[in-house]
Formats: sequence, C-alpha cells, structure tokens
Amino acid sequence: MPKSPSAALPVAYVVLRILIVLNWIYGGCIIALLLLMPNRDWIIRALDLSGGPDAERVIWGLRAVATLGLIAVPITYAIFKRLLAMVGTVRAGDPFVAANAYRLNTIAWLLLALQLLSVVIGAIGKVISTPAHPLHLQAGFSISGWLAVLLTFLLARVFAEGTLMREDLEGTV
Repeated sequence: MPKSPSAALPVAYVVLRILIVLNWIYGGCIIALLLLMPNRDWIIRALDLSGGPDAERVIWGLRAVATLGLIAVPITYAIFKRLLAMVGTVRAGDPFVAANAYRLNTIAWLLLALQLLSVVIGAIGKVISTPAHPLHLQAGFSISGWLAVLLTFLLARVFAEGTLMREDLEGTV
C-alpha cells in the first residue's frame, strides 16, 4: 500500500521560508534600532529615567541586549536552513541519512548558543533593572529551551544510529 503524502511537509516548508524572511526582517529592525538609536536625552525621557549613572547603565544595557539579539539572527537562520534541508530529505522519502544526523547535531549546538545568549540577555536585564524602573525581558534560563537542546542532541544521535543500522542492513541484503 503506497504511503500518502503528509500535509505537514508542505506546510513546514512554507512556514520555514516565512520564518527565514521574518528572521532577516527582525535583524534589519535591530540594525536600524542600533544605528538610528535615539539620543540619550530622548531615551531618558521615553523611559522616564533620571539622569546619571543609572540612566547610562540602562542605555548601555539596552544596546548590549540589541547587539546580542543581532547575534541571534544568523544563528536562527542557520537552524532554519538545516530544518529546510531536512524537510527536503523527508519529502524525498529518505530522512535517515548521515547528513540529517549532522544537521541535527549542528542544530543542537546552535540551540545551545541561543540558550546561552538568552541567559546573558536575562542577566543584563536584571543588572539594569531598578525597583523604580523594572525591566522585564522575556529572556534568561528556560527549562523548556534547555530541554530542547538535550532532546535535539539525543535525536541527532538517534538519526546517526538509524543511519548506521540502515547502512548495515543494506550491506547484508
């Protein structure tokens, strides 16, 4: 009985393509923010900060967060490109290839890098936040993010073992 094609594959392909474009738009917005960053006085008024060292710390902290966000753009792009390549192998009916094991392993390392960036961004947010002007960033330690890293490393190993088993089986036939 022939397998029916999954509707999820074309959807995944389109969604990944859209996410790639949105990722680059996000990067462009961050570059614009960094290059066109309003002057110090405007930021102080917009955030209702008093002048002085606290204001400077907040401004430099926000610039650091934006820069780290910019670093995340090519990392995220690399993840999306590898996922697209994997969707291609699934569409071709041959997902258990060594290339996908390597792709998953690389994705795991890239996810680890994103988790480390998130921890650093969260730490910056804590440092520049004050009781008078709390800063709430959606960053920091994420148990689900770290779990995704571990599961991706595990899945990469499963794909590598599956590829070896398939090669062994093909060699015996």
